[in-house]
Amino acid sequence: MIVILVESLISCFLFTMIAGSMTYFNPLGMIHDYPPAIQKRVKELGLITDDKNSYSKAFVIRKILAIITFGVILAFIVYKFNGADSFITGFTYSYLLYCIVDWWDALVMDCLWFCHSKKVIIPGTEGMKEYKDYLFHIQGSLKGMLLGLPICALAGGIIEVFM
Repeated sequence: MIVILVESLISCFLFTMIAGSMTYFNPLGMIHDYPPAIQKRVKELGLITDDKNSYSKAFVIRKILAIITFGVILAFIVYKFNGADSFITGFTYSYLLYCIVDWWDALVMDCLWFCHSKKVIIPGTEGMKEYKDYLFHIQGSLKGMLLGLPICALAGGIIEVFM
């Protein structure tokens, strides 16, 4: 249990540093995580093009590569530190860790920080009520939990086959 706690703290810290700094220093770089109305307004302002949306070929390829990379990293972590030695233990530990970071993102990063920080507001979108759309972030977290299933299944599969 203490191992999961330490892993969770480290993972949430690293996630905060990576995602938080990307959003803080370049909100347009993370526009795909913004509510649709803000994305639409930013596109109308000419600040982004279609290749920055979440349906572009480049975006999908980056997501697939990220999923594979994250699955491999999770497999290594739960094998090395949690003693996972089968698909079930690898999947379970990695999914638990994944969900902890997912809900950290939704509740702390999105609902507490994003919804209340002026640093994430893109010029031309000031005053849009969607910046405080808590339901959007909670729904995103639920979708994230579904996305975590194949990632963690990959981690469990790697442990079962290779470790």
